Amino acid sequence: MLPAPVLVVEDEPLFRQRLGDVLLQLGYAPDALIFAANLAEARACLATQPVALALIDLILPDGNGRTLIESLRAQDPGIGILVVTAWSSEDDILGALRAGATGYVLKERDDIEVMLSIRSVLRGGAPIDPFIARRILELLPAQTPAPSTQAPVVPAGDALSEREREILRMVANGLSNREIAECLFLSHYTVETHVKRIYRKLAVSTRAMAVRTALARGELG
Repeated sequence: MLPAPVLVVEDEPLFRQRLGDVLLQLGYAPDALIFAANLAEARACLATQPVALALIDLILPDGNGRTLIESLRAQDPGIGILVVTAWSSEDDILGALRAGATGYVLKERDDIEVMLSIRSVLRGGAPIDPFIARRILELLPAQTPAPSTQAPVVPAGDALSEREREILRMVANGLSNREIAECLFLSHYTVETHVKRIYRKLAVSTRAMAVRTALARGELG
């Protein structure tokens, strides 16, 4: 069963329709999709029913989608939130991820790439557009964020091993522990142990946070 309903927040009619078509191809029924052209419409929809997945543009007629991401994440820590936007400035990228976005993909990607990103979120992954990943690796090492937003400082001795980085890349692509085990010819319990060690080293508690933190530290570069 696909988690539903899905909220699509996008002000461009043609792209909004495109996202709807992609979701239908994934197997969603038309009545499982909720469309909003701005933040006000999105909040009105959320006031009447919760959603299980959200695709959000950042630059909307009445504000930045980041505020909606923060609200959704506060209401439901486990919800999948995929940013689908044309914007890739430093403020947009870091702001959306810090607000709680699960993944980030650019509108310029074709339907297959957007579909794969959505599918990754549905499977517990944290898909990051390749261009965005490169931008994060360029930007974050030079950042000096305030203590409240600064990524945990981990001693050099606690850096991820090559095997852990390999597993985390698969996590970012949306693979489950069992699927990773099959790909690497390991037992399911061995992969679970590796994932727990990754969480401990990065001081995180979810797969999405692990990927974001590892990207920030340059562990996945």
